[in-house]
Amino acid sequence: MADADIGLIGLAVMGRNLVLNMADNGYRVAIYNRTYARTTSLLNDAGPLADRLIGCESLDQLAAAIRPPRPVALMIKAGEAVDQQVAALRPLLSGGDIIMDCGNANYHDTVRRFAELQPTGLVYMGTGVSGGEEGARYGPAIMAGGTREGYGRVEDILTSISAKYEGESCAGFMGTDGAGHFVKTIHNGIEYADMQMIAEIYMIMRHALGLSPAEMGDIFERWNKGPLESYLIEITGKILKTADPDTGKPMVDVILDRAGQKGTGRWAAIEALDLGIPATTLEGAVAARALSAFKDQRLAAEKLYPLDLDRPEINDRDAAIAGLERALLAGKICAYAQGFAIMAASSERAGWNLPLNQVARVWRAGCIIRSRFLNVISAAYDANPDVTNLLVEPGFVAMMSDSQKDLRSVVSLAAESGLPIPSLSSALAYFDAYRTGRLPADLIQAQRDFFGAHGFERTDRDGGGFHGPWAMG
Repeated sequence: MADADIGLIGLAVMGRNLVLNMADNGYRVAIYNRTYARTTSLLNDAGPLADRLIGCESLDQLAAAIRPPRPVALMIKAGEAVDQQVAALRPLLSGGDIIMDCGNANYHDTVRRFAELQPTGLVYMGTGVSGGEEGARYGPAIMAGGTREGYGRVEDILTSISAKYEGESCAGFMGTDGAGHFVKTIHNGIEYADMQMIAEIYMIMRHALGLSPAEMGDIFERWNKGPLESYLIEITGKILKTADPDTGKPMVDVILDRAGQKGTGRWAAIEALDLGIPATTLEGAVAARALSAFKDQRLAAEKLYPLDLDRPEINDRDAAIAGLERALLAGKICAYAQGFAIMAASSERAGWNLPLNQVARVWRAGCIIRSRFLNVISAAYDANPDVTNLLVEPGFVAMMSDSQKDLRSVVSLAAESGLPIPSLSSALAYFDAYRTGRLPADLIQAQRDFFGAHGFERTDRDGGGFHGPWAMG
């Protein structure tokens, strides 16, 4: 009997937790995994929720178990595996049925798959899901793309299982074809920048202020009660106060300084470059992760270039800590300004009409970058949907005016101390460039014209195509 509300394929941790979340919210779910042992394991572990699960040994059984029009969610590895799964599902589904890719897909693949399925009558929904394992189980942020009709079929499910912020669901329809996965990509780019800047502040606290991990943990806990309140600040405080059960040392001291990445941050940086949108804070974070992978080379270089700088003396540690808090806030403003500028530009190019006020609201709970800060962003887009850049919105002008001097001081301190802070320093350079009415690009244009006759515009005449009287001899 076809009585399942939805099907889900892929029962690794994220898929398994989404299934339990759906069942918790009263939905009947048909489940399938290529290895049936994972299906039986979930059925055995689900307790009373098992009554809402239909274990399927084949895709035919899965399709037959779902009430039409049938939505089938995929929680599998991005790339070729998704194409293979879509190909296997196509002959089993009918017009109006939905394939909902809930993994971290490159949005270009989502655009392609959406177009390929359109003639068949099947709806392809690229749906970004953020929040990690805990979010999947108890409420993630959900960014859906595809068609409004397809979203209407699954809207109740998605809003029910999503995180809630003051009673408001953190799920929404972002736009056609790849819009949902694109928004998730930029979310992850901002996440990279946010994490990197927190790590840079941690480095300054440790090496310039001489604070212990436990002391830093207390500071981050305090910051989480102020304007920096966010999930990442919260977990940073907890991490820094955690001891390794084997050695008793601070946990961070036994973790190798080599950060992994799955590619979504890199995708965000690539999109920014392709669109011609400066996103230096995000790019710096991606580069920092890449550089962290060269551990052996860094150790060798450290021997060649020993740090012999005289580090500045910090007389008022409390004032310095307060300055670090404001500097981190300034960096965060720049990262979000860049991320939302990327989304606005891509929305215009793709014709998505991304609801940027809703994007900010969806991110307020469930996702990794959830924070108090997003309320200010959603209010800015509510007041002015055509925001050119968050840096010029009144609420952000006030915050940036109060904090940019601290960002400048922190970047200076790090430079004098020989501490690498690529994202915070990039944020400051971006801010300074954005607020400078005349940049040295005049000289760059002169150079381009000199060696390539590319021409330039003049400040005293309209039009372009002017050339300089360069001496070519």
